[in-house]
Amino acid sequence: MSRPKPQVKSPCVNICLLNEEDICVGCYRSGREISLWGGMNKASQLAVMKKVREREARSKLVSD
Repeated sequence: MSRPKPQVKSPCVNICLLNEEDICVGCYRSGREISLWGGMNKASQLAVMKKVREREARSKLVSD
């Protein structure tokens, strides 16, 4: 019996609001990334998480 592939934990924080750039102000994913998340493989999810960290860091630089 094969074990299910481990998935990357979703960055969702249940604040679902897309800004004018189509980026969620809660999790920093684009609308497309959010809608495709469940069907992505682990590598794709990790790539999105890298973008999430970059967007979050940029957001904090702008707000400071």
